[in-house]
Amino acid sequence: MKFKSALVTGGAGFIGSHIVDALVSRRIKVYVVDDLSSGQKSNVNPNASFTKLSVNAPAFVDYLKKVKPDVIFHLAAQINVRKSVENPVEDAKTNIMGLLAILSVAKEIGVKKIVFSSSGGVMYPETAKMPYAETIPAQPISPYGISKRASEMYLAFMHQLHGVPYVALRYANVFGPRQNAKGEAGVISMFATAMLAGKSVVINGTGKQTRDFVYVGDIVRANLLAAQKNVVGEFNIGTGRETDINTVFKKLAKLIGYKLPEQHGKPAKGEVMRSVLDARKARTALDWEPKTKFDDGLAKTVEWFRKRI
Repeated sequence: MKFKSALVTGGAGFIGSHIVDALVSRRIKVYVVDDLSSGQKSNVNPNASFTKLSVNAPAFVDYLKKVKPDVIFHLAAQINVRKSVENPVEDAKTNIMGLLAILSVAKEIGVKKIVFSSSGGVMYPETAKMPYAETIPAQPISPYGISKRASEMYLAFMHQLHGVPYVALRYANVFGPRQNAKGEAGVISMFATAMLAGKSVVINGTGKQTRDFVYVGDIVRANLLAAQKNVVGEFNIGTGRETDINTVFKKLAKLIGYKLPEQHGKPAKGEVMRSVLDARKARTALDWEPKTKFDDGLAKTVEWFRKRI
């Protein structure tokens, strides 16, 4: 499917701003909506049309009716799992009601596709066999995970009711330039920022917990393919490879020239020990596979943080 215009909600954020860049480079008319609660205006491509606006604001629906994008990349979200546990009402307001605002007018304004940023890390039960495949029934245990699964179900319902196509991309652990090192950010951005500043780095627990790290450039490609391909449904986006946190520390320390000793603190409460996704469905249906090697992605990420610091 070809499209001429796109809206990226959360387009001033880490992943969203990279998607905006890719769309602009393809000469697609890009609209960006972001309330800047976590995103930064400086991330937004100057050739995109930016509006500071929350997806929960009453004016958002009027905005949608005005711009009428062909495709909507919906990334605006409350992404902090701990905050979702502390305040599930606010989590649901942002993560569920924001999507419902889009769905309420999607058919009316002629949206051709909705590409939704979901999460693979919070979707599957720890008791399931790894790597996690989409055939495993979703069993999120946090309000954040529940809001992502509910969003997928609303998308499926509206597709059945009104025929609005959607793809929900269940990301593994995304990393790369522009990742915010504050709050519940990725371990790579937090470690890199601390190391470059010469500060001590504390690894939670043993450091043997593993994650499936996927570079942001590969995530961008998955989004573009999801918009273009004639497919509907949920797709894991990951590498299928596990990397433990101790290895992340050592690789970053070597890249940065960090000399302070490795330190270990208490395990993070509720942290899963292993997480890795099976992305074979995306390979088959989206013609997607990760192209950036972990070490290459780390080098690009460190280079960006080094320039910033």
